[in-house]
Amino acid sequence: MKLITEIPLEKQSPVIDYRSKLLLLGSCFAGHMADKLNYYKFPSYVNPFGILFHPAALEKLVQRSMTNRLYSKEELVHFNDLWHCMDAHSDLSHQAVSTAIQRLNEGLEIMHKGIVEATHIIITLGTSWVYRYKNSSQIVANCHKIPQDQFDKELLSVEDIFVRLENIIAHIQTINPSVSFILTISPVRHLKDGFTENMRSKAHLISAVQDIVVKENCHYFPAYELMIDEMRDYRFYGRDLVHPNELAIDYIWEKFSTSWIDEGCSETMRKVDRIRKGLKHRPLHPESQRYKDFQKEIASTIRELQQEYPFMEF
Repeated sequence: MKLITEIPLEKQSPVIDYRSKLLLLGSCFAGHMADKLNYYKFPSYVNPFGILFHPAALEKLVQRSMTNRLYSKEELVHFNDLWHCMDAHSDLSHQAVSTAIQRLNEGLEIMHKGIVEATHIIITLGTSWVYRYKNSSQIVANCHKIPQDQFDKELLSVEDIFVRLENIIAHIQTINPSVSFILTISPVRHLKDGFTENMRSKAHLISAVQDIVVKENCHYFPAYELMIDEMRDYRFYGRDLVHPNELAIDYIWEKFSTSWIDEGCSETMRKVDRIRKGLKHRPLHPESQRYKDFQKEIASTIRELQQEYPFMEF
């Protein structure tokens, strides 16, 4: 008896292994997947400019990182005792303008390095709704809690999203033509926009991404569909009933692993997991011989992994 409708997933290529390097960009769901990759010690960079929800923000930062046009004080906005960049998340804001600029320019460096080195770039889009700052007439990545009357709200069309994704891919391919793109839609519902408005937003993203996947020979991972269809129950959501909870993230990660991660990595992933759990373990009897033997076993496994993968740190 089948109790759910399962989304069919096939093994993708080129697979991700411990020789791969990943760059993850986009919404908070990209961060969740990056946390999983980091847990298992896959080399990766994630959101050098913080969480970015829409393709207009990603397009601007990809282009800027590739031209190495550094940020200056004139481009920042001072509000609530902090210096903000309208291109980036508030995580990069700071009370000292010099620190804010340093964070932004370090982000450009990391973004550029990630693009150059990446074997796989995962882009997760969250919304088609954008805000245009009236002072500059520019679409912003984050409003930084500046009063809403200083922005105009717009819905990106399918055509606009397609063009922006096409530009992102084309710019990256000029310096990294062999990179594989994995596109996905965040399963997080943006209900502050409204229920119908959220559905319109996701529909625009899905339509544009599917058109890109066909034209650019990119790959699509159905994170949104897994959440909405296979996990059609509020027990998979957090207390806000909007964000996927830990169980849902684990489920989607498992599906992603099955599709994208080389089966030959499973033993290494198991060893990494054992090391991480072992290092967290707090024994009742730390002086016992059994625990000392356990520590030796963990240390031996770490040395073994680091000989094969020198980038791994524990």
